[in-house]
Amino acid sequence: MRVKNGFMLREIAGSWVVVPLGARVVEFNGLISLTETSALIWKMIEQGFDKEAILRKMLQEYDIDEQTASQDIDEFISTCINKGLMEE
Repeated sequence: MRVKNGFMLREIAGSWVVVPLGARVVEFNGLISLTETSALIWKMIEQGFDKEAILRKMLQEYDIDEQTASQDIDEFISTCINKGLMEE
């Protein structure tokens, strides 16, 4: 999985948002707000980490069980793919 070209994660006034750039503005008009956890997942995907590495990081950073973390990662990635922000 990877973030499609033309989308960038930015921190604005303490909040994380994904903004379209260039030609993506025409395709995707608006911003997407992310939680701190979602922003962490996004950043790790941008850096080329796979799901297992992201899962290990989430288990280190948050008080969450492995099954819930894994489901949350899958749900976030699925949502991003369905919205056209990422591809497999």
